[in-house]
Amino acid sequence: MTHADLIKRFEKELPGEKSHLSFMPFRGSSMEEIKKGIAFRDAAVAIILFHNSENKLCTIVTRRQEYDGSHSGQISFPGGKKELDDANLLETAIRECYEEIGVHASNFELLKELTPLFVPVSKFLITPYVFYSSNQSFDYMRSEREVAAIHELDLLDLYKSESVVTIDLKINLEFTMKNVPHFKQGDILIWGATALILNELKDILS
Repeated sequence: MTHADLIKRFEKELPGEKSHLSFMPFRGSSMEEIKKGIAFRDAAVAIILFHNSENKLCTIVTRRQEYDGSHSGQISFPGGKKELDDANLLETAIRECYEEIGVHASNFELLKELTPLFVPVSKFLITPYVFYSSNQSFDYMRSEREVAAIHELDLLDLYKSESVVTIDLKINLEFTMKNVPHFKQGDILIWGATALILNELKDILS
């Protein structure tokens, strides 16, 4: 898929929450929750698209450090909560991307703002921003406090039948979520908010 192909796909209307709900149908609508007046905190993530040295269309995700919190050790896009000094959520995504992995998304082409996603467990409303970089590789500077590892995903692998698996997740001693959809690439398992955002990206690129 060329840069020109990407431009055409991102010019179309977003698939929106249909992508979120088709991947995890038992969750509720983010927009319905917001309409009800639920309290939330703003956050943003940066989705960097690039063609690697083998001309494969890739994106960058991180594995969070282990900590005492709801998103410990999960795979995520570079991003985080909006700070008071951020002029807007786009600035949040750009700042967080640099702080977490040392990549200046401000140097890249902004392709699209994707559908916001509400995360009930942390009360964040996440707005994803998609960028395109002509770089084939990056000189990462990992935030050791926040990021345990950085991974590059081959996006075409998402279309393989074996790329989606369902796994039971033990949330605590009393509750296990059954048949939770995950994207699987090698030993990388992606679920939750990142998987829902990734599924909208997959639908846009298909």
